[in-house]
Amino acid sequence: MFNRKHARVRRAIWASSGLALGCVGTLGCQSYERRPLDLSGHHGAILERGVAFEAIESFARRISSGDSTLPARFDLSDGLSPGEGEVLALFYNADLRMARLDAGIALADMRTAGLWGDPVFGFDGAEILSGGRGLEYGLTLGLTIPVSGRLEVEKDRASAALRAELLRVADAEWNVRAKVRSAWTDWAAAVARVELFREAIDQIDRVTALTDRLESAGELTRLESRLIQSQAVSVRIGKIGAERSLGEARMKLLGLMGLAPDAQIDISDRFPTVDVPVVKSDADRLLAASITLDAERAVYEVAEESLRLEVRRQYPDIEIGGGFGDEGDDRLLFGLSLPIPIFNANRAGIADARAERDRAAGAVETVFERLLRELAAARAALEASRAQREVIESSLIPMLDAQAAEVEALAGLGEVDTIILLETVTRMLEAKSLWLDHRAAEVRAAIEVARILGPDHTQGAIRVQDETSRGLGGVPFHAEVNQ
Repeated sequence: MFNRKHARVRRAIWASSGLALGCVGTLGCQSYERRPLDLSGHHGAILERGVAFEAIESFARRISSGDSTLPARFDLSDGLSPGEGEVLALFYNADLRMARLDAGIALADMRTAGLWGDPVFGFDGAEILSGGRGLEYGLTLGLTIPVSGRLEVEKDRASAALRAELLRVADAEWNVRAKVRSAWTDWAAAVARVELFREAIDQIDRVTALTDRLESAGELTRLESRLIQSQAVSVRIGKIGAERSLGEARMKLLGLMGLAPDAQIDISDRFPTVDVPVVKSDADRLLAASITLDAERAVYEVAEESLRLEVRRQYPDIEIGGGFGDEGDDRLLFGLSLPIPIFNANRAGIADARAERDRAAGAVETVFERLLRELAAARAALEASRAQREVIESSLIPMLDAQAAEVEALAGLGEVDTIILLETVTRMLEAKSLWLDHRAAEVRAAIEVARILGPDHTQGAIRVQDETSRGLGGVPFHAEVNQ
């Protein structure tokens, strides 16, 4: 009697223990909390970006300590400079925000990589309907012991994947800075072009006023007068087109900096300063400094770690289990299983991973080739634009200046040829506009050469820290991995 009672107590304890274990397991589970979108609030945050710069000032001081090409101070008293525009873009640019969020996914994967599998609680029961033996049951707890070393390789692969994402962010940051410089070049050229048209229209207005007097005096035919007036209208139409291009250039620049299209902020119309590194060998420089190439090499390392992981997965992990059972008598249960890699041995996973590694190697090599070609093309464009600008600067514009001076001298003597005077004004407008085109093309080509060559200093992804709150549109991101 006592033994039966003792057995019932023991069975109750085991059953209660199993139930308690299941309850404890659920305590470690996370809960779901819905977070609705707030686009109205985000729109308000976008509007604040053009007036709230405290966080930007802190950000500029921090990142300039590791990059002397960025300004340490953020001062808008003299208008937004190209360097300050780069800081704004690094802080607010939408593409960079998404790149950092993508890296945040890789960071989450790294933090959770290599975890042991959860233990498995099992219960089996049977009611014997004949014989009066009562309920038979078994309580088990199983666990997989990763003796293959797979979990450590999972951690290594996750770290490699995070490093690849961080290098993608760094590459995106470097490219965004180049885009800002190019857009700033377009903006500066557009401002200068509108000013050229204004000057030309002022001169043409004087010519048309003189034309009206000469026509009234009978010294100029109506046909000649209409020809001059039609040319004046054409220049005014050109000014409208230049003003449209100016507005488009401003909106593009504001967009790259993450500001609202109608942001009320003064933008400097200076061309950005570009320092093109002088290198002995383009190939050696790319191998040493190209962030684009570094990012591709990091992807190759991920492929290497993926293959290493698949190879480890062919080796078995040990599954062990134990528990308590009752089949009319008390039983202590235990078990062990060990898969034997004979028929499958993860051959498909290994084959796919090898192919992915081959593809990753090909990607690195083709990117290297592409960068060499793009660099050669950018250098050729730089030299051609510089040569064209210098010819216009040294020959065409001085020639037209001399012609304008002669026309003015003749006008002073009373010999006025309005058609030649108008032709001189329009030719000067065309020449200066052409000079502006080649000057802008020269700066853009220099920006492209510098972009492809990569930075002079070691560049990693910028750590966006506390000053970039969600309200300002930043993405807090702390990476725990060597870049």
